[in-house]
Amino acid sequence: MFRKILVPTDGSELSTVAASAAIKLAEENGASVFVLNVQPTYQPPLVAEVPVADYFSKDEYDKSAMAVGTRVVEAVQAKAKAASVPSHVLVRLDPSPWEAIIRTAREEGCDLIFMASHGRRGMAGLLLGSETQKVLTHCKIPVLVHR
Repeated sequence: MFRKILVPTDGSELSTVAASAAIKLAEENGASVFVLNVQPTYQPPLVAEVPVADYFSKDEYDKSAMAVGTRVVEAVQAKAKAASVPSHVLVRLDPSPWEAIIRTAREEGCDLIFMASHGRRGMAGLLLGSETQKVLTHCKIPVLVHR
């Protein structure tokens, strides 16, 4: 049924549980998973009347964000490997996670996006997190929301 499943994850407990369910679905369908983590892009310090210390350069921030994202996706990839499910890991720096999710699904030819109902922001989005809601609203690829 599904051959390529995009699994966006932020490393939260809910997205980790959703990723495990996505791996099970992939195993049952002979599909592969594309594990995606989207990190926010660098935001330079705001200009103020007093000097603002630039704690991280853009390059330092990007390197750190990519390292964090890599740890998140590799944890899911290890679960996929244990289940003998082919997997690919992707880390993106993007100011808009929902747009990065849809763009990546399209670029990788995924036929399903399997994601948690909400992530780190918890119940702030009530029943669905804002990123999940935006993916559902704007995506033409089927989306399975795991609760």
